Amino acid sequence: MPNNTLLLSTLERRNRELEALIEIGKALTSTIDHANVLTLIMDQVSRLLKSQAWSLLSLNEQTGELTFEIAVSPAAEKLKGLRLSRGQGIAGWVAEHGLPLLIADVRNDARFSDMVDKAAAFETRSVLCVPIRSKDHILGVIELVNGPEEDAFSDADLQILSTISDYAAIAIENARNFRRISELVITDDLTGLFNGRHFHALLEEEIERVRRFGGKLSLVFIDLDYFKKVNDTRGHLVGSRTLAELGQLIKKNLRKVCKPARYGGDEFVIILPNTSKNGAMTLANRLLNIFRNHVFYDDEAAPFQLTASLGISTFPDDAQSKDDLIRLADKAMYRVKESTRNAVMSA
Repeated sequence: MPNNTLLLSTLERRNRELEALIEIGKALTSTIDHANVLTLIMDQVSRLLKSQAWSLLSLNEQTGELTFEIAVSPAAEKLKGLRLSRGQGIAGWVAEHGLPLLIADVRNDARFSDMVDKAAAFETRSVLCVPIRSKDHILGVIELVNGPEEDAFSDADLQILSTISDYAAIAIENARNFRRISELVITDDLTGLFNGRHFHALLEEEIERVRRFGGKLSLVFIDLDYFKKVNDTRGHLVGSRTLAELGQLIKKNLRKVCKPARYGGDEFVIILPNTSKNGAMTLANRLLNIFRNHVFYDDEAAPFQLTASLGISTFPDDAQSKDDLIRLADKAMYRVKESTRNAVMSA
């Protein structure tokens, strides 16, 4: 009878594991929402494995930092967004080495860091931590912890958690690929700014926001002065590289809420939410000085500089529609072109 009981228990566990993996598989094929899929995956972890607290941490490949993306524990709110430096603690070691760890008692392991315990007012005793791996890249880790009163994790727990981490890797990669594709649709591939098509959609959204909630919205139209000379004398490859560099120069010197786009050719536009005419003039003049002082280089390492003509219009002060707002900013820019160039004018 004892053998039959053990066999029945094993079969029940296998059935639960199979049901959980089927649920995860359904989630992966039903949505590309990153947060929803990961939350569902971690729900299945809690269903299968007895753990006092568990978390999913994402890895920043540039810095090596781990960030608590999902945390389920008595102090989950304190953990959400908490960062671990490269190699810190059990999770940091697993992310750095790409190997799973099963530790029955962290008091006997020098890799353990009590920083998270202090932040969460928790006492960790046993840890199960596995890497989330996609091919040769570590995307993050899943970590389960139990306190002194709970059972230590087993090799069977490690096996099922490793399988689940594979699903988590698929979910993360799917989300990243979808994000990349979405960005390609709305992004100018040369400058990295929004493209002209998406600019129109963004401007309509911002105008509607002003109509509903009040405030102001300004638009800056930018046209490079004598840019054709760059292409004619230094070559089109240098011209393209210059436009890409200029696009990043614009992006780097704007607030996060601003929305820069390449309008076409050597023309750029910037949507400035919650910005009056005076605010737009201040920003435009600052950009003008940045353009004047920036040094570009051609293929022979010869330096050259560029200036630009800028026009500004503000909604609803100057225009009552998207098309009029664009037309007036463009018209102000052409007034600069026809006079001094290298200056800013407003509608």
